[in-house]
Amino acid sequence: MTCKSTDRFFSIKRIFSTSLIALSACVAINSAHAQSITINVVDVGGALALLQDAIESYQKVNSNVKFTFTKAPAPELPSKIKAMQAANRTDIDLVLGGNDILAAGIEQKLWTQILPDYAAKFPNVVQNYHPQAQKMQELAQNQALAVVFMTGGPFLEYNPDKVKQPPTTPQELLSWCKANPNKLIYARPANSGPGRTFIMGLPYLLGDKNPKDPEHGWEKTWVFLKALNTCIEYYPTGTGAVMKELGQGSRDMTISVTGWDINPRALGIVPKEFKVVNFKDFTWINDTQYLMVPKGVQANKLPVVLDLMAYLLKPAQQALTWDKGYFYPGPAVKNVPVEMAPAESQSVIKEFGRTEYAEWTAKYKHAQPLDAEAMVKAFRIWDQEVGAQKFK
Repeated sequence: MTCKSTDRFFSIKRIFSTSLIALSACVAINSAHAQSITINVVDVGGALALLQDAIESYQKVNSNVKFTFTKAPAPELPSKIKAMQAANRTDIDLVLGGNDILAAGIEQKLWTQILPDYAAKFPNVVQNYHPQAQKMQELAQNQALAVVFMTGGPFLEYNPDKVKQPPTTPQELLSWCKANPNKLIYARPANSGPGRTFIMGLPYLLGDKNPKDPEHGWEKTWVFLKALNTCIEYYPTGTGAVMKELGQGSRDMTISVTGWDINPRALGIVPKEFKVVNFKDFTWINDTQYLMVPKGVQANKLPVVLDLMAYLLKPAQQALTWDKGYFYPGPAVKNVPVEMAPAESQSVIKEFGRTEYAEWTAKYKHAQPLDAEAMVKAFRIWDQEVGAQKFK
């Protein structure tokens, strides 16, 4: 919704036929003559790379709204928000992040309930998502909105000059790792999309009894990860560091997902000619970045934040999320093909995308990540029993 000062009378006239939150948004956005509103946005999952242009385009049509952008590690933000809320001073208005921060915030009751409380602001929002994004929205427990979508992984990305016969099963990966110690790398799952996709995909590959229960249903997975740990030197606390090492040649192979394959090659961090290989009969673990509003956002800011969220879910703004393949494909809403994306995005996808992805997307099953409580448990078990003392 875009509001102009001349719309004030019309907005008031419609008060009985529109929601109060929509009216509040107009009032807040029309306050340019009074004072500007600064919305503080924190990015913990890299989604700002996909959304900043769209957010700044919102600012162009709502000149009284200003934005600050900061980044924070996902494991550190919940305690910061909780401290702010305890002090009755929430200075973070909107959080962009993935399932890790979503899960932690749901567990600690940090997020504003979006649906059904503000459903009038987001008509048909669930129906507007494409089917796989709808499944991802279910994980939000109505406390966030999916804004970008990635098919995900896990699969292997490798240097073809160093790896002549890439593994295609977990057992082959373990054998390769033991034969090539310290040449496989992946990041701590609590900080990494590919890292958590890997551990959530393994129960399907290994035939564990319950892929949705890391505490009681991942017996084979934890045995495998501990064995793999013996030939891994350390675990970076972010995927960017993994791709840098892969590209520089100190590692020969990593666990990857669609976006983290395409984008680093497009940026020149990883050589274009590096290849990917899928595990036989793997299950896609889809990924999503969400919009989350901490409890306690100031009353004059909340309508603007909600209005921005609705704006970011419009097709024209969703088309920008094709970006440079960072969260491939990107759009969470349906009917936003790459042809709607900017020319630069279309060029990147054409040059650095892979034909395998369309084939794999159609051929293999799709599953959603763990729910909030189970994901937190999985991170805790991995930290304590697998990666302890080997973070870097």
